[in-house]
Amino acid sequence: MEFKDYYKILGVDKKASSADIKKVYRKLAVKFHPDKNPNDKKAEERFKEISEAYDVLGNAEKRKEYDQLGANWDHFQQSGRRGQGGGGFDWSQFNQGAKGGQQRYEGNLDDLFGEGGFYDFFQSAFGGRSTEGQRRQAPSKGQDVRAELRISFDDAFHGGTKQFSIDGKNIRIKLKPGVNHGQTLKLKHQGLKDPSGGAKGDFYLTIHVDPDPVYERKGDHIYADLPIDIYTAVLGGKREVKTPHGTVNISIPKGTANGRVMRIKSKGMPRKTQGYGDFYVKVNITTPQNLSEEEIELFKKLQQMSGRKTESHASH
Repeated sequence: MEFKDYYKILGVDKKASSADIKKVYRKLAVKFHPDKNPNDKKAEERFKEISEAYDVLGNAEKRKEYDQLGANWDHFQQSGRRGQGGGGFDWSQFNQGAKGGQQRYEGNLDDLFGEGGFYDFFQSAFGGRSTEGQRRQAPSKGQDVRAELRISFDDAFHGGTKQFSIDGKNIRIKLKPGVNHGQTLKLKHQGLKDPSGGAKGDFYLTIHVDPDPVYERKGDHIYADLPIDIYTAVLGGKREVKTPHGTVNISIPKGTANGRVMRIKSKGMPRKTQGYGDFYVKVNITTPQNLSEEEIELFKKLQQMSGRKTESHASH
């Protein structure tokens, strides 16, 4: 397998900070997202490529390993930790219902299966992988199986259920809305069998939430741009704002400045306990195009009036 230069794929310097890498990745992911490029195979492949690159460079541990191993990274991935995905896991069942060739999953990872405590959650860095010593948590234990699921923002917001098969056993997961990027689910004793007859390994499921073309999530809050024309910015008015909850009408005050951030309460992401975060819109004033001669003259008069007003204030 040919060595992939993930820095080149994202177009960032090897000394780039984590924040810069995330910023570049988000921009590229939004540009090549399958939802924005339907039936475009090249865009889909590009999206998968940049997602793979960010999976590594966006995680401090994996980035360090990648930098150290260089061209040996692919061999390491094939023969080492990434080699845990076989051994009885029915991937065809796991991928059932995927959109655009991607693995699709829905929801928050709290309260899986409800009773018995058979499944438990923990937070970890996205894509974190255990070492050989960590995998063998106890003597005579089978190998752990790890998988990473890519879901949309809409999946993360609404939640839902998913059924898949592990070693011929069908498992149904009930997920609450509000899943976090990088959240990991641990299914005890659902990994590979131990050759010596010991306990099975565990199954780890890590969620990767794709960037959305419109919304940006920060914790429980959602952010979006709100384009308004210069006339509404000056005179004020009403505007419709699309949120995951539905369309909301907001008032634009007179003299609203470009870049102003306005809050819409309780229209953000579902919280783990109860309620929702907030929805924030950032005002983006658009410049009018293709003005008529009459409109241009009116703007010139406004400019002259503004200049006289400024001079009048200066004289005082």
